[in-house]
Amino acid sequence: EGNETSIIAYDCGMKFNIIRYFVETHKVKLTVVPFDYDLEANPENIEWQGLFLSNGPGDPTMCPTTVKSIKYALALNPPRPIFGICLGNQLLSLAAGATTYKLKYGNRGMNQPCIDLRTGRCYITPQNHGFAVDSDSLPPMWKPLFMNANDLSNEGIIHTNKPFFSVQFHPEASGGPTDTAFLFEKFVGHVREIPQPIVLQDGLAYKR
Repeated sequence: EGNETSIIAYDCGMKFNIIRYFVETHKVKLTVVPFDYDLEANPENIEWQGLFLSNGPGDPTMCPTTVKSIKYALALNPPRPIFGICLGNQLLSLAAGATTYKLKYGNRGMNQPCIDLRTGRCYITPQNHGFAVDSDSLPPMWKPLFMNANDLSNEGIIHTNKPFFSVQFHPEASGGPTDTAFLFEKFVGHVREIPQPIVLQDGLAYKR
């Protein structure tokens, strides 16, 4: 209470540390809703400026109600910022029109290397997922944001001219690396209407 920036967080299996990070570090008024909350109907009349899609387990195609609400948010004009992590990356991709697939083994552990396609820098990230986004299925105006340095699978997506982006790993990573916590700052900056410029590299340069 008392924080001015209002964000809705979809709880698909969210860690408490994410709530703490938003509220205590970024001074956000965070309203947590269940994964099947109807954002268009908004029965609780929640005022929101940004949408956060949390981590969670399983196959993203099993969450059609969540994807429906994300599609509604994507269509708003003017656009409201959206940020997803882990399962949220896959849900945002599905809502945008991309597809997902099951990995043979999954990417799991505290030391998954991810290439930032803005800078070429490689970050060590914590992950635990068995599905991934098919980067080749991304529709126009959407681009890969991160890619896995081991298997070259998708690790994030971004819209080229609207404040929508997501990553496959856990940026705030309580119990793991915090190198990518700046992504929360980017999202909150978008919500507070602070410009967040971005220039992407071509991921094809990393394909072997």
